[in-house]
Amino acid sequence: MSGAADPLAGWRNAEVLEREFAWLSGLIDAAIRLYFGNECEYPDVREVVPPEIADGSSFYGQVLRDHAMSFDQRAILALALAPHVRPQLLDPFLIKNPNFDRGFSEFGGILAGSHGGFWPTLETVAFILAGASLERRFAVQTLFEPDSLLRRHKFIQIDDSPASGVFSAALNLGKEYLGPFTTGTPYRPAFQTSFPARLLTTQQDWSDLVLAEKTLDDVEEIRAWIEHRDALLNDWRLARKIKPGFRSLFYGPPGTGKTFTASLLGKVTGLDVYCVDLSLVVSKWVGETEKNLAGVFEQAENHNWILFFDEADALFGKRTQTSSSHDRYANQEVAYLLQRVEDFPGVVILASNLKSNIDDAFARRFQSMIYFPIPGPAERLRLWRAAFPDRSRLEDSVDLEELAAEFEFSGGAIVNVLRFAALMALRRGAQTVRLQDIRQGIRREFSKNGKVL
Repeated sequence: MSGAADPLAGWRNAEVLEREFAWLSGLIDAAIRLYFGNECEYPDVREVVPPEIADGSSFYGQVLRDHAMSFDQRAILALALAPHVRPQLLDPFLIKNPNFDRGFSEFGGILAGSHGGFWPTLETVAFILAGASLERRFAVQTLFEPDSLLRRHKFIQIDDSPASGVFSAALNLGKEYLGPFTTGTPYRPAFQTSFPARLLTTQQDWSDLVLAEKTLDDVEEIRAWIEHRDALLNDWRLARKIKPGFRSLFYGPPGTGKTFTASLLGKVTGLDVYCVDLSLVVSKWVGETEKNLAGVFEQAENHNWILFFDEADALFGKRTQTSSSHDRYANQEVAYLLQRVEDFPGVVILASNLKSNIDDAFARRFQSMIYFPIPGPAERLRLWRAAFPDRSRLEDSVDLEELAAEFEFSGGAIVNVLRFAALMALRRGAQTVRLQDIRQGIRREFSKNGKVL
């Protein structure tokens, strides 16, 4: 799913869903008529032919085509979406059983908070697709197994509580699909304990990326993988030999553009980039780290996201000697992480200041290991000029070429100098930045590392 919203997506989704709901309405009508022995033009509900999806221009249609959904799977997905979009379509299930002055148990359904209509359960699905046939009912049950297509990709959500009957659970649409199926708005989870990751964005463009030539070439490989992955795996038929994911290590001093590069990779390829907050992932309690990370991967693996782990040493660092039970659990965590990262079908980027800090087991599985050095004089000059694009804002005494040659600064440090010098000018009520403001900002950057200018 692309990270950008398509202004026409809602219109295209509506066209497809109108036909899909008309089909679902016909299914429901036929199921009720056949069950009660009333006149029906169809001898079986599966004779109610679903509409053709002519193309994949709508996200809903694209999902049906990409996953080659069966008749039953398609009916379940439409039924899960109906309460959100066309609740009146389910009103036929509100009729009462005159013998008991209550709803028909066969229809299933529950009351769902402030939702005033009929909310379907798995029993509702069984009624529509199986009627009174136990054989069909058992076949329908397999569609809700944990490893089934609809649940594996989280198209539907089901409460597997053992306290309830097999078919009594509510049929819920996966929360990440309501927006894409309707308005076309991409699903972007909020930062929370169950999803400890923040969306990375940038207002800058690929042309603003200043890296050493070798580093940029290596980064371009990741971009090429994202843009040509489907052709490589499918058209070239390499899917059986190459895993669908890409793993890369960005390493180098702070401020050299690792996070910025990850953000730009997402922007230029149309993918969302999520930076995982390791402070909320790593836990001292046994099993909690795996659980926290599983929440991130389980949501991300159904979307075309880039996962970015900054300061990855805390999570992917070298394993220790197993001198205690704590060490053994720590090593188990690393082994678990290794497997999840290797199986992830998207792009995973780990960032570290030192390559040597990363466990060798991870290092062997990276498709690329990209070094982000302190920029050389030519790159530093580009960064200084990008920091002060309006030369009229600088006093005549400021020589950017001299600053670039004299100070081995990262891009992040140069931005810090820019911020400080511009703020000093504003405090004076001036419209130009003085050389002494810049040099004072440079001294502040040196002092952070215990150095003196």
